[in-house]
Parts: sequence; C-alpha cells; structure tokens
Amino acid sequence: MDKFIVNGGKKLNGSIRVSGSKNAALPIIAAALLAEKGKTHLTNVPDLADIHTMMGVLKGLGARIEFDSKHGTMIIDAGNVSSHIAPYDLVRKMRASFLVMGPLLGRLGKARVSLPGGCVLGPRPVDQHVLGFKRLGAKITESRGYINAAADRLIGTEIFFDRPSHTGTENIMMAAALAKGTTVVINAACDPEVVDLALFMNKMGAKISGAGTTRMEISGVKRLNAADHAIMPDRLVAGTFLLALAACGGSIELREARHKDLEIVLDKLTEAGIGIKHNDKKIMASANRRTSAFRVTTYPFPGYPTDLQAATMALACVSKGTSYIRETVFTERFTHVMEMQRLGAQIKISGDEAIVTGSDRLQGASVMMSDIRAGAGLLIATLAAHGESEILRIYHVDRGYEKIEDKLQALGGNIKRVPM
Repeated sequence: MDKFIVNGGKKLNGSIRVSGSKNAALPIIAAALLAEKGKTHLTNVPDLADIHTMMGVLKGLGARIEFDSKHGTMIIDAGNVSSHIAPYDLVRKMRASFLVMGPLLGRLGKARVSLPGGCVLGPRPVDQHVLGFKRLGAKITESRGYINAAADRLIGTEIFFDRPSHTGTENIMMAAALAKGTTVVINAACDPEVVDLALFMNKMGAKISGAGTTRMEISGVKRLNAADHAIMPDRLVAGTFLLALAACGGSIELREARHKDLEIVLDKLTEAGIGIKHNDKKIMASANRRTSAFRVTTYPFPGYPTDLQAATMALACVSKGTSYIRETVFTERFTHVMEMQRLGAQIKISGDEAIVTGSDRLQGASVMMSDIRAGAGLLIATLAAHGESEILRIYHVDRGYEKIEDKLQALGGNIKRVPM
C-alpha cells in the first residue's frame, strides 16, 4: 500500500493531456456485451483500477479482453458470453459494475447481479434501474444480496425517472436496445458520458435519439454488432486540474479537454478571478492572484458536478472571503471536511451546505482519503498548503485519476508516491 507525500506552496505551470473518461468508458465496456459477433475496438481508455474491475466482471461472464494500458486501446470479444451472473467479489468493488445488468438482460433475457459496492457516499439506491427493468417487462426478485431479472423478451414502454439517474439512464438504454418496440425515457440524465454511450451504441446498430436531453427514445433492434469508438475526454479530470490551478496559482494548458462539458465550472472559475481561454482541442487557464469567494450548488448535468464538489471546496479554503457550497446530489458527500480541517481549513456544515471562510495559510498535515473525489480535493488542498503533508488511502484516487502524481509533477507540483 502506498501514500503520497506532498510539499505544498508551489505554483502549477505547463501542459498535460487529459485522459479518457472513466464514467464514459465503464458503461461503454459494459455495452460491448450486447455484441454477439465481432470485436469491439476502443481507444483512449484510461488505465484505472475501476477499468480493471470492469474487465474482471466481463471476463467472469465469458468475454475475452485485451487491454494495452500504455496506448489506451482495448479489444472486447463478447461472442462467447453465456454466464448471466456477476458475482459479489467483483461488483462489491465498484458501483458501476451494476451496469452489466442491462446488457445481460437485453441479450440473454436474464441477469443475476450482486447489489453494488464502491464509495461510501450515503444512499445511492438502484431502485430507478429496477423500476425501469420492471417497466420493460422483466420479473425482478432479490435474494441474498443479489438482484435477479428475467424476461422472455423485453417490451418497449415509457419510463419516468423521479430525478435524472446517470447510471440508471445508461442501464435502461442498454436493456432497451434489444427490446421489442420503442422505449421512451422521461427525465433522462443529460450527461456527456450518456451521449458518448449513445454514440457508441448507435455505431453498434442501435437506434437511440435524444441523448443529451431529458427525453430519450430507444427503438429496439434484433441484434447489435461490435464497433470501434474513441472514449471522450474526462471532464472531471479536466475540472480537477483547473481547480488545482486556481488554488495554487500559475498557468496551465489542458490538451484534449472539451470546454462544452465544463461550461458551468468555467463560469464559476471566471467569477472567482481565473483567466480562461479555450478552443475545440484544449483549455488554457491562468491564476495570477488569490481567487475570490463564490457560491456553488451541485446538481445533475448541466448543473455543477457533484464529483467536483470536494475539489471546489479545496479552492474555497484558500479563496478570499466566505464561500457557500450546497450539495444536493449525495447527502453524505462531506466526508473530506474533517480532513481539510486538519490542514487548518475553516469549514462549517449546516444541513446540505458548507460555509467556507478562506485562509491564505493552510498548513501541511497527515490526512486520509475516503473516496475518489474526496481524494482529489485533498490533493488540491495539500498542494495549496504550506509545508509537508502525508496522504493515506490513495488507492481511492487511483480508481478515477490516471497517474495523477505524474501529471502534477509535470506541472511542477511537489508530490511523491512512496510505500507505506
């Protein structure tokens, strides 16, 4: 087990490439299960712990996978998939593993998937997934921690989500792609990763329209074929580095970053005093002075990303004045607060809102990661703090950020990965 040693107080300068999106790659890898023939070729796949977990799930179902982590290429042959059971020992590691239920149910007519594990972020039920499968005609039962689904043939229907569910929308998309008739999803998630999945599935022969809007239509087809696809850049990785730049100062260039996926984040950073320029290939940002306080409310896309809330709080900790950060997506996503307070951050929690009074003198300390995005927030806070910090449980950040210490070092950050 490793830890990070961070010596903060250094400005960030330079250029790095943004890796492929974890939250797009995972459902796309799962969707490859829908192809009975051919080999799916994916590029720009990030080398992350969660990617390897999803590979393990697919291999356990009978798929053959080749992954060149150096070049980010993956080949998936799902022709021999016959098992419909995704076991607990793999699914418990990552909630996104539950995404195999949709393609298994659509292709094989049955699925048995363990209730998911992953980050501890309060209740994140799969009830919206299950409701959608039932509406498509599947019989659902639960036993010994597994969800069992079966249907002779799924039938298209209207599905209404109580609120936009990112993975719920994706799971229903994959199940409905081989259903009879047309499925309409109302209050669908609009995230760019959902759009990327739809683009991939349409290359496979699916008929999906409305991706990126709250009303999506999936017209079922008889079969899907393997396809080639380049995974979109990771907007959350790009956002994390922009927030790190804002907290530490300096000037950075993010290659392969899409500004259209981060419009609300860029707007808030501009409001705080960061200089932003962009084109279709990259985002350039500069921070020449201490940032000003701001208000942020997390909300499903196109709202402010909950996955950047911890990183945004790290910026608030060193901004001038008092910032207000309201969390409306995950009720228990303030686990990083106590760790940031160990660095000297002045944070008060009132219900779903954090009130952060900025300081120009955070001090290095020993802190611990609790989940992927909290880990990114602690990295930013320690990079902005004075003196040396020790960060434990860094395996969390390895789930979502590819070689993050190498990229921070390339920008001038003083960070080392060392064995415990």
